[in-house]
Amino acid sequence: MEAGGDTAAPASGGAEDLEGTQLPSEEAGDNGVQEGLPDLKDGDLEETEDHKLVFLQQGPLLLVAVSRTPQSAAQLRGELLAVHAQIVSTLTRASVARIFAHKQNYDLRRLLAGSERTLDRLLDSVERDPGALLLGAVRCVPLARPLRDALGTLLRRCTAPGLALSVLAVGGRLITAAQERNVLAECRLDPADLQLLLDWVGAPAFAAGEAWAPVCLPRFNPDGFFYAYVARLDSMPVCLLLLGTHREAFHAMAACRRLVEEGMRTLGALRALGEAASFSNAQTASAPAYSVQAVGAPGLRHFLYKPLDIPDHHRQLPQFTSPELEAPYSKEEERQRLSDLYHRLHARLHSASRPLRLIYHVAEKETLLAWVTSKFELYTCLSPLVTKAGAILIVTKLLRWVKKEEDRLFIRYPPKYSTPPASSADQTPHNGLFTGL
Repeated sequence: MEAGGDTAAPASGGAEDLEGTQLPSEEAGDNGVQEGLPDLKDGDLEETEDHKLVFLQQGPLLLVAVSRTPQSAAQLRGELLAVHAQIVSTLTRASVARIFAHKQNYDLRRLLAGSERTLDRLLDSVERDPGALLLGAVRCVPLARPLRDALGTLLRRCTAPGLALSVLAVGGRLITAAQERNVLAECRLDPADLQLLLDWVGAPAFAAGEAWAPVCLPRFNPDGFFYAYVARLDSMPVCLLLLGTHREAFHAMAACRRLVEEGMRTLGALRALGEAASFSNAQTASAPAYSVQAVGAPGLRHFLYKPLDIPDHHRQLPQFTSPELEAPYSKEEERQRLSDLYHRLHARLHSASRPLRLIYHVAEKETLLAWVTSKFELYTCLSPLVTKAGAILIVTKLLRWVKKEEDRLFIRYPPKYSTPPASSADQTPHNGLFTGL
C-alpha cells in the first residue's frame, strides 16, 4: 500500500476538473489521495480468528452482527440500525419499551412472527445491492422527465384528508413521490425511511390486490404509526403507496388509487413504464434499469454515483444511480466480491481518523477508483487493463454522461401538495403522530 501523490488531490468540480488531473504516484506525502486499499482496522470492532463482532444497544434491545466480510464497524452498525429500524417499523419504539418494562425476558419473536422474510430480504439486499445503505440514498427508475413530472402532478392532484405521502415504485425503486407540504416543513422524510417503505412494499404479501396496514417510520417518529394503503396498479408490478394519518381512511385511499390508475392510463404511463422496463405483466418482473454500455466508456464495468449538489429544499430526497451488474459480475460470488470492494472503498473514504477524497486501486481482476467532492460521491469499477490516464478519461466521460442524463436518472424537483382539510371531527389522527409538530 502506498499513500500520497505527486500532485494535489483533484479540486471539487465537474468532469472538466478531472481531465488535467494526474492520479497519485508512489512518492509524496498525505494530501487526501491514496493508492491501494488498506487493511481495515477499527478499535470498536471485536475480532476473533476469522469473524468480526459488532454490538449495538438500542433501548432494551441488544443487536449483534457477526461477519466475515471486510466491512468496517461503522458499516456493520449501519446494518444493525437498519434491522432495528425494521423492527421499530412493525412495533414502534414505545411499544418495545413498554413490553420489556413489563417483562424483561420477553421473547420478541412472538410479535415479529411473519417478518423474518422481510429481515432476510433487507440483509440480502445489502450484499446484492449495497448502494442504498452505503450512500444513504434511494435509487430511482430511469424515466424521461416529462413523464415523471406528469406522474408527480397526478399524485399531487389525487389527495385525501390526512394523506401525507404518495409513492409510485417498481421493483424496490422509486418512480416519483408527492409529499404533504406541512409535514415536511417540520420534519423532512429521511431516505432511510423511504427505503424502508420501498423494501416493505416488495414483500410477497403485497404482490397482488390491495392492503391496509399500520407502519412506523423510525426516523420520522419512532413512537407513532402512519396508516399505509398499498396496491398494484392495473395488474402491473407498479406499486402505489399512500401514507395517511387517519385510521378509517381505507376507502378514501382506494378512491385515490382509482384516480391514479385512470390518470396513468390517460397518460399512457403504464405502457411507457412497461416499455422502459421491458417487463411483462408478470408480478416477478424486475425494475427498469440500464446497462453500463449506455455510458459509452469502454473499460467501465460498473459504478455507484450520488449527487451532492442538491438544493437545500430538496435534501429530503438523496438519490443515487448505478447500472445493472453484468459480466463478469453475473455470478453471485463475483457480485459479493464487488460489494466487498465497494464497502472497503467507502470505509476508507469516510474513515473517522483519516478520511480521503480519492482512492485509486489496481487489483488482479479490476481497477477501482473512488472519489468524493462537494458535488458528488462516486465509486467506479474498471477493467484491470485500464491505465491511470485511461481511468481519468473514463471517469470524465462518465461524469459528462451523468450530467447529460440527470433529469432521467434523478428526481430533481419532487412535487409537494397540501391535502384538503378533514371533513369532520371524526377524521382527526388517532396515533398522536404529529403531536408537538
